[in-house]
Parts: sequence; structure tokens; C-alpha cells
Amino acid sequence: MKIVALTGSIGMGKSTVGAMLQQLGIPLFDADASVHTLYAPGGAAVAPLAEKFPQALKDGGIDRSVLAAEVIRDPACLKQIEAIVHPLVGGMRQDFLATARQRGESLVVLDIPLLFEGLKARGHRASDEGIDHVLVVSAPAEQQSQRVLARPGMSAEKFATILAKQVPDAEKRQLADTVIDTGTSLADTEAQLRAVVQQLRGQEIMP
Repeated sequence: MKIVALTGSIGMGKSTVGAMLQQLGIPLFDADASVHTLYAPGGAAVAPLAEKFPQALKDGGIDRSVLAAEVIRDPACLKQIEAIVHPLVGGMRQDFLATARQRGESLVVLDIPLLFEGLKARGHRASDEGIDHVLVVSAPAEQQSQRVLARPGMSAEKFATILAKQVPDAEKRQLADTVIDTGTSLADTEAQLRAVVQQLRGQEIMP
């Protein structure tokens, strides 16, 4: 089974590409969606996070905006949050992969927004973590900016802060096995994806 990592900077169209891959019949694990599940009432991260950040507990779940405010106030809080959440997400990812193997899937996708950021922090390459192929979504900076600034509650300052924490797009493109250009039409993006999927399903990935 080939494991493909899907990543890209904010506003590059990763969610759209992920949805297209699912429409092509490829199982996809969404790291962000998993975090939402963990933070929701009954989620595995609720109790340990509420113990350290009781102010974030709201209606039986964890309020992400409260956690975000805590991280801004004290950046050291981020490591505490990650120490709780990352192993739980990792466990969900392993369950997803195990299920896919049992079903005999030949190709799966892991949607990991901060793939390169995490690899850098751990001093790893993608192959060190069992990833066979890295798919990076990218678009011109002007289009990226337009997309992000159109989001509710977004400001130029907030956008700049987010970008500063992410590996630059140019570096991600260099590290990618395949780059999907989302700066064109949806039809063109889907055509690019179909070609990549056909390649990945039809031949072994060279190391």
C-alpha cells in the first residue's frame, strides 16, 4: 500500500484537492478533522486538555479559540498542547492505515497541513515516517493572499503571522515529489490529480 502525504501552505487549496482525491475513490485521513473530533464532547483530548487548561472547557468540549489565545499569551503552552494531541492524532492515523490495509487498499492519502514543519522539528524526512510520496498544493502568492484574506475574521497581520510559522511555499515545492498547481481552473487541478493517481497506482514509486 502506497502512502501519500498531502500538504501545502494556508490558502493553497489543500482542502479542495483532498475532496477531489476522495471523489476519485482514495481513502483520506484528515489530521485537522481528527483534531476536531478529539476536541469535541467525548473526545479523547478533552479531559487531559481541560486538566491543564480548564478555561478552555466549554459545553463538554475544548474551545480551540481559548487554546489559541493561551498560546499567544504564552508560546510555551503549545508544546503542552502538542504533547497531548499529537500522540492521539498519531493513534487515529495508525488505525486508519490498519483499516485500509485490511481492506486491501493500494493507495491512501494522509492530509497533513504541517507536514514539513513537523518533519523539520523531528529532524526527519518523509520516508523516515513511512511516507512514499509527498504531494504539495501550490498557487501564486497573489491568489493565496486573496483566498486567505477573504476568510471571515482574517486580517493581513494574522495572515502574516501564520505564514511566518510555516515552511515557505518555495521550499515545500522543492521538497515535494509532485506539485499540484491550484492557481488554474478546478478542471485543470482535477486533471493533474487524475494523472498523478494513475501514475501512483500504475507503477512503483522510485526511492
